[in-house]
Amino acid sequence: MKLNAWIAGALAACWGGSALAQQPLTEVTFGTNWIAQGEHGGYYQAVADGTYEKYGLKVTIVPGGPRASNRMLMTVGKLDFYMGGSLIQAFSAVEKDIPTIVVAAHFQKEPQVLLSHPGQGLDTFTDLKKSNDILLAKDGVATFFQWMKAEYGFKDEQVKPFGFNPAPFIANKGAVQQGYVTSDPLTIEKAAGFKPNVFLLADHGFSTYSTTVETRREVVEKNPDLVQRFVDASTVGWYNYLYGDNTKAKELIKRDNPEMTDELLSYSHAKMKEYGIVDSGDTSSLGIGAMSDARMKDFFDKMVKAGLFKADLDYSKAYTLRFVNKGVGLDLRK
Repeated sequence: MKLNAWIAGALAACWGGSALAQQPLTEVTFGTNWIAQGEHGGYYQAVADGTYEKYGLKVTIVPGGPRASNRMLMTVGKLDFYMGGSLIQAFSAVEKDIPTIVVAAHFQKEPQVLLSHPGQGLDTFTDLKKSNDILLAKDGVATFFQWMKAEYGFKDEQVKPFGFNPAPFIANKGAVQQGYVTSDPLTIEKAAGFKPNVFLLADHGFSTYSTTVETRREVVEKNPDLVQRFVDASTVGWYNYLYGDNTKAKELIKRDNPEMTDELLSYSHAKMKEYGIVDSGDTSSLGIGAMSDARMKDFFDKMVKAGLFKADLDYSKAYTLRFVNKGVGLDLRK
């Protein structure tokens, strides 16, 4: 009887394990904030190499773009997760009582840079205050340039409109242009034949996290296991994209953005590693996606000084550390 009972129990366990293995994957939608590119590589990697599936997820990446409203779609429940930009968006959501929350930060540094011509007396960050032609888009003027004014003494009259075309910068040796470290220096070098000076704002005190994972508060409250699995799988995806074979991920990126080139993908990958965009600072011990209360306070205080927010805003509602700082994926770093 005991033997028969043991056999019956073993069979039940096998059947139960088989049933568990056959359970359908949880379908998840993840909206990015721009068209597919290397800066989204970790998420595409987790799709391409099956990492999301290992965590029980079937993830559909919904690319953003100039006519997309993915953040709004996430806010109203049409998307499960959203790839945020800087923390300014997250603080603004608290200010406007929008029920969203940051659950991870896959970029320790925002890739935002200023570019200048070499040998024109604009070879240090503070030298840029000499330029009367700082080419910035409206979003840049409203965000990081306000910090530049408060922290370094830049002036509004220095700003000229930037139409995301490098030609005016290339033609004007005294100009300064905004850009992304992962793409724009290469674009200018190929178009004009010179390497511009590159000033990563993060290395000069613009301490925001970037490429955050956002979701609605109700998702965190009602389905924290889903949030944890998505954060962990995405983090593993970023390790594998940076340090493993990312060939399939790059192919998926090019599928979603046919104008993307292998050269730009390789350049972006190299610069993310060179500048520690994804893996630096706290990630050495806490893992990619790490966040800290101290870092949040530091950036919020800078934004208050820059006049973007009032000091009494409860910025702590913008994020949670519940799903990060667990060392996930550290064994994958090479």
